[in-house]
Amino acid sequence: MKKVVVTGGLGFIGSNLIKILLKKKYFVINVDKVTYSSNFYNVRDFSKHKNYKFFRSDINNKKNIFKILNKYKPKAVFNLAAETHVDRSIDGPESFIKSNILGVFNLLQVFRKYHYSYKNTLLIHISTDEVYGDVLSGRSKEDDAYKPSSPYAASKASSDHLVYSYIRTFKIPAIITNCSNNYGPRQHPEKLIPKLIYNILNNKTLPIYGKGTNSREWIFVDDHCEALIKILEKGKAGNFYNIGSNLNLNNIKICEKLLKIAKNKIRTGKNVKIKFVKDRPGHDERYALNSNKLINNIKWKPKINILNGLKKTFDWYLKNPGYFSNIKKRDITERLGSKFE
Repeated sequence: MKKVVVTGGLGFIGSNLIKILLKKKYFVINVDKVTYSSNFYNVRDFSKHKNYKFFRSDINNKKNIFKILNKYKPKAVFNLAAETHVDRSIDGPESFIKSNILGVFNLLQVFRKYHYSYKNTLLIHISTDEVYGDVLSGRSKEDDAYKPSSPYAASKASSDHLVYSYIRTFKIPAIITNCSNNYGPRQHPEKLIPKLIYNILNNKTLPIYGKGTNSREWIFVDDHCEALIKILEKGKAGNFYNIGSNLNLNNIKICEKLLKIAKNKIRTGKNVKIKFVKDRPGHDERYALNSNKLINNIKWKPKINILNGLKKTFDWYLKNPGYFSNIKKRDITERLGSKFE
């Protein structure tokens, strides 16, 4: 049986990736240090699965990680362990340095040692389109320069550079992926779409930064996860792959689509309306990826269009109120990233 490790598997993308890997008959070892954004609700549907194991560990703990790799001998490690919220990185960059840079460094050290004994393995490091910075026109290609704007994006850019340096210098088999904005079930409500859904369900105003013109390329999380598995099976070590939908929408459009979906499913309260709030510092206007390399070489393409994806997402949160009860209310409602404005 094919064994893989997923770091950060109690989080949004990680838990959805595990769900799909198990359906595809992989044996999955989930390694998560359990932070505010980790949620055991995310894995409740498969926590008792015979092909699933969970270990609580920080990727900075080299001894623990090497012990896990040496015991299970996985064919691949998907690294999704990361601090990911831009606003939090503005308020407190230190945790992003520890997790996204030092954590990746220590994981690389362990993987390098593990690969020395077990050659037939692969590290897939999951990153973000934010490393390319503001892209006011066109779409970012894999060989474009990095120009990160936030401490979060800078920490992810640093981790990408570290991984590539280990590919070149130490010849480890690794792949770096850069994906656009994900949305879907199990996403922490500090992010835009689940935040809007939470507020719609709880009769609260819908906060939109600035004028709402910031444009993002949106991809349904299952499409991203399918791409990652295709990359595992067909990707070439040493390569970067962009993963995107080729569809950009600004925040106002996303909000309007969610409102329309909600009004067809529930009676929305009188407070459910758009409220423009002061923009975050250094807010990039637009991200956009060129994913032709992945589409042409790996034969992957996204399947879920934005309207169906938003409907699936809204329905999941509507049917899973217990998800929110596992999260501290201040982590849902508190505004972050504004103290240095």
